[in-house]
Amino acid sequence: MDALSRKAIDTPVPMDDDLDEPADEGGKGGYGPIRRKGEASESGIIFQPAEVEDVVIETVDETKGEGESDMPYSKPQFPALTPKEQGVKKQMRRVPVPPHRMTPLKASWVQLIDPIVEHMKLQVRMNTKRRAVEIRNSEHTPDIGYLQKTADYMKAFMLGFDQADAVALLRLDDLFIQSFEVKDVKRLQGDHLSRCIGRIAGKDGKTKYAIENATRTRISLCEDKIHILGSFANIKLARDSICNLILGSAPGKVYTKLRTVSKRLQERI
Repeated sequence: MDALSRKAIDTPVPMDDDLDEPADEGGKGGYGPIRRKGEASESGIIFQPAEVEDVVIETVDETKGEGESDMPYSKPQFPALTPKEQGVKKQMRRVPVPPHRMTPLKASWVQLIDPIVEHMKLQVRMNTKRRAVEIRNSEHTPDIGYLQKTADYMKAFMLGFDQADAVALLRLDDLFIQSFEVKDVKRLQGDHLSRCIGRIAGKDGKTKYAIENATRTRISLCEDKIHILGSFANIKLARDSICNLILGSAPGKVYTKLRTVSKRLQERI
């Protein structure tokens, strides 16, 4: 016990004041290794301080124009590559023409191809043997994505939409077409199916026009098939109204919901 207490007394305890005292010569004093330039430690390792050059910090004023900039070089200008330079090959889309749309296609052929040729710079022709409209890109087409847009535009016309409504697919990016059948909502046959289609259309198309104006969509009724053209949110509103009519809701209730929906759309705008 006396030996332990004596050993504890003899052991030096570092104090805060010891840090301020200069270290002993030779690096033997103190409580840590002393690194001096060019002096080797007990293990033979020589510690050399690293010399760091001064770092120059410069600020670049981005508000200056191209001519006033202090940059050593001007910003490069790369023109957009043409489809030919990009290596885009000839691509074609073929849109089949249903028998009942052949006559409207002939009547409005000039109006249909005018935006395709003038604005999209695409090549279009009518293949009478295959009864299909063929569209392909040319060397003047600025974007290859126009080919698919034009195919959707022609498909919308084949589904029964007017040319003035279908051309919106070429101008806007957030328009879609959704198609479904009456039997997808409820299985109806015979006179029940006919009455259901009559409820959706209404007298002289009154109900259909009311849904279109309230939801800002376009609806095409082709027997028991229903096609809706519009944005994603508006298609959902129109589809819910049509489904309610198919399930047997009175047109008056649907009109009431449409008034509420139209007010909400006007508030958003």
